[in-house]
Amino acid sequence: MRDAFIARLTEQARTDESIMLLTGDLGFNVVEGFRDAFPLQFLNCGVAEQAMMSIAAGLASTHKRVFAYSIVNFATFRCLEQIRNDIAYHGYDVCVVAIGGGASYGTLGYSHHGLEDVAVMRPIPGMRIYSPADSLEVASCVDEILEIGGPCYLRLGRQPGSSPHAGPPDISTGLIELARGTDVSLLVTGPLLPTALTAAAAAEEQGVSVQVVSVPRISPLDDAELLKVAGGRRIVTLEEHSTIGGLGSAVLESLARSRQPHDVHILGYPSGGFDISGSHAFINNSTGLSPDAVALALVDQG
Repeated sequence: MRDAFIARLTEQARTDESIMLLTGDLGFNVVEGFRDAFPLQFLNCGVAEQAMMSIAAGLASTHKRVFAYSIVNFATFRCLEQIRNDIAYHGYDVCVVAIGGGASYGTLGYSHHGLEDVAVMRPIPGMRIYSPADSLEVASCVDEILEIGGPCYLRLGRQPGSSPHAGPPDISTGLIELARGTDVSLLVTGPLLPTALTAAAAAEEQGVSVQVVSVPRISPLDDAELLKVAGGRRIVTLEEHSTIGGLGSAVLESLARSRQPHDVHILGYPSGGFDISGSHAFINNSTGLSPDAVALALVDQG
């Protein structure tokens, strides 16, 4: 996904010299294409993420459109004060780009696992939050970020493989229906989209009809569009994030604002954390995010 992000940003920068890319001394073999094409629009801030966010705010105050790139926890928890006070408070045109959502970094362990970042970023006033499923959704997110402007958070995970999209999808509503169903609505954000589609197909074989909806923009959610898409079905949400504060919580809050009762079941990393170590796939399989586990949850809800 990071390659897709850099490719789209480079394409957009060819016609917009206000775009700048800042990095916290990482992204080697990825960011060089942008750096070499636009050396005056690139800055390596070193391992100094707090300073990078303040620098981004300063650049944005001069009408630059800044993308600040680092590993998920270093781009959020380490510099939350700077994001809140320097960027969001002023409504500056800065996008915090985080690589490694969920347990993408696997064996590097807890310090690199992005389990609570959406919950931390979502309450910040004016902060738009994007969590694309694949490279084509990444392109659409970058385009919308540049079109709308303001502070935002782009959460990138591992590219899951082939995309169900024929091209960059329309994300104007924040919800993309990829499979129709009558019993359960499965709302998924980020790279678990292939897991969702596989699980939905397995549930269909057991008589449960599942609608699959990709949610590349977690915040803000369009309350009316969510009701329209989900209809009267039971809802299951799926994300590589804690079950507290992420997509599931955002969906519940949206339904509460609409005063429309729905049964909602949240699938994600356990809110109490976990004490296992291993690959990305191993951690997901061990925390109930495998296709089989998701299919079982869909059948239970159906």
